[in-house]
Amino acid sequence: MKKTASMLAIWISLASNIVLTAIKIIVGLLFNSQVLIADGIHNAGDVIATATAYSSMRVSSKPADVDHPYGHGKAEVLGAFIVAIILGLAAIYMGYHSIHALFEAAGEAHIIALCAAVVSLVWKQILYVYTMRIGKQLNSKGLIATAYDHLADVYASIAASVGIGLALLGDHYNISYLAYGDPVAGIIVSFLVLKLAYEMGSESFDILMERSVSPAYIEQYAALIRGVPEVKRIDRLRAREHGHYILVDARLGIPGQLSIQEGHDISRSIKQKIKEAHSDVDEVLVHLNPWYEEQADA
Repeated sequence: MKKTASMLAIWISLASNIVLTAIKIIVGLLFNSQVLIADGIHNAGDVIATATAYSSMRVSSKPADVDHPYGHGKAEVLGAFIVAIILGLAAIYMGYHSIHALFEAAGEAHIIALCAAVVSLVWKQILYVYTMRIGKQLNSKGLIATAYDHLADVYASIAASVGIGLALLGDHYNISYLAYGDPVAGIIVSFLVLKLAYEMGSESFDILMERSVSPAYIEQYAALIRGVPEVKRIDRLRAREHGHYILVDARLGIPGQLSIQEGHDISRSIKQKIKEAHSDVDEVLVHLNPWYEEQADA
């Protein structure tokens, strides 16, 4: 069910990006709207980004195998990192194009171009909300990256709408400098998209480098472990994100006189408690150390 929801969201995103790319480039060429052409090229990059997210999500859903005993979860993180790079390149492209446009004669604005930009803005906002909601529900890095890609398009469409709108006002009231509202808005948006790409890339890089989960999560796992009466000591407790799931590693002290069977049952109980309380935890590795009461008194 989860896989179906995530794949549906990514397919809707991919189809939307293809349609919007065609609309923007065709309308931009027909009405000589440079901002729509630039936004359309940006959308073409989004098609690649969404396809990358789709591919990484398919790989990440594969079960563990001999070569990948911890599963393929990091494929989604790698895909998100690639999407962040694509967003960063798109931001640089938009910034360059906008700065270049300041030194050229402003083109004539058209109401059809404004309509195309507004339609893109509304549709991308809907896609952002929908994709982000599904991504957070499933803890899917690929879907969350795609949602941020939609958000970057929202920023770009706002710039296009404002720029074309200002140009139309300038034409109507004969205010020539308003025609340059589009490139100025484009420069601002390029910085916003670049910031978004940096934050996405930084988070993905941290996960790829095995960064620990937040201390709050560690404490929640520790509280569950302390709730097992036989656990007398937590020697070490670590956890890390592995794509859309978390791996927990615990070294615990239990009474040394307990049998192997009892130790096995305690380990299984701890794993079940943590996984039942945290659906995003895929595996709990428990190592048991012997504990003796005289050690506690020492």
